[in-house]
Amino acid sequence: MKKIKSDILELPNMGQVTARKLALIGITTKQQFLDSDPYALFAQLLEKVDPTLCRCALGGIIGAHEGKKWNEVRARAAEEFIKRFPKQADAFGFSKKKW
Repeated sequence: MKKIKSDILELPNMGQVTARKLALIGITTKQQFLDSDPYALFAQLLEKVDPTLCRCALGGIIGAHEGKKWNEVRARAAEEFIKRFPKQADAFGFSKKKW
């Protein structure tokens, strides 16, 4: 696989795999990422790139946006995602019990 070379990798929780997935939805720089709604980005990733993403991936995206480690925000991020994107949460099997 082609290695991503971008300042997006400077963000916490951001590695090659996540950077490649974000590039597939048009997010290739740190500034593009920070200017975007991270919950909407996660919803797009679920729908367009990887329907198997879990709450740890969500925590990684939200944590990168907030400058925190993924495990510090995982539970709160999951609750917020379910509130903000209930249709996607339901469609991809994200019930409160599963999170």
